[in-house]
Amino acid sequence: MHKLDLIDRKILMQLQRDASQSIQAIAAQVGLTSNPCWRRIKRLEEAGIISGRVARVDPMAMGLKMTCFVTLHTEDHSEDWLRAFNAAMQKIPEVVECHRMTGDVDYLMKILAYDLEHYDEIYRKLIRLVPGLNDVSSAFSMERLKDGHIIPVDTEF
Repeated sequence: MHKLDLIDRKILMQLQRDASQSIQAIAAQVGLTSNPCWRRIKRLEEAGIISGRVARVDPMAMGLKMTCFVTLHTEDHSEDWLRAFNAAMQKIPEVVECHRMTGDVDYLMKILAYDLEHYDEIYRKLIRLVPGLNDVSSAFSMERLKDGHIIPVDTEF
């Protein structure tokens, strides 16, 4: 694990808030000049701490007004089934997150949809692509209270 100092953590917070900022702007906010700031960012990228820089798109602005959380249960936990399931997840772009879980749920998915009709199309595609599902249960978010795109970096390990 890479040891992060306070300046590294400040840089990470600035990049998470707005990765389009110039090196000069980030450097000024963390108390460095441009070259040392740029070197630190490169080191964080090389260490795999920064895994990429992307533009965040607002789902609501794109008309994706429904956030659905879907739990899946299956009796088949074979490697072949898992490979097929992973392949199916890549074919459904509306599935923005998918997690293999512990406990009484096998998989948890986060799906973005335009409306209930669109969700039903995604659901039908899911059950067509993934044989052997015992239960597919959905819950719809009524309100997003927090968007967790910023990873906490102010704690020591």
